[in-house]
Amino acid sequence: MTSIEIPVLRLPHGDGLPLPAYQSAHASGADLVAAIPEDAPVTIAPGDRALIPTGIALALPRGYEGQIRPRSGLALNHGVTVLNAPGTIDADYRGEVQIILVNLGRNSFTVERGARIAQLVITATMQALFCESANLDETTRGVRGFGSTGTASGERK
Repeated sequence: MTSIEIPVLRLPHGDGLPLPAYQSAHASGADLVAAIPEDAPVTIAPGDRALIPTGIALALPRGYEGQIRPRSGLALNHGVTVLNAPGTIDADYRGEVQIILVNLGRNSFTVERGARIAQLVITATMQALFCESANLDETTRGVRGFGSTGTASGERK
């Protein structure tokens, strides 16, 4: 498995919390935790969203991004997910990593200090050179859009 060193700045309100951490040997996402005050949990009502700080900032190298993804257990068990999934942390961003959580469940959900709230996936990126063209190459699919490649049963729409 390939690894890359990512400098992490722990902010004052993140003191005592773990840095992003992988929960298994082959995990691609490292868990991020909530850096909210111990005495001020955040309750997200059904249909509402909240911006949750993580207490860290990252220095991603050029050519990499951080993707913020939901935790499957929160989604399945509580209907809580990352609103703009995947969120993107650009290589030149040095501010605090914050997570936009949304509650799509039926019950209020409370986020407490240190709760694992999202996953961080580091991935290589590239920038494209966009060049205007008078035409595009032909493909079998062509201009057919949403749903045009069929359903799970293999039939075409």
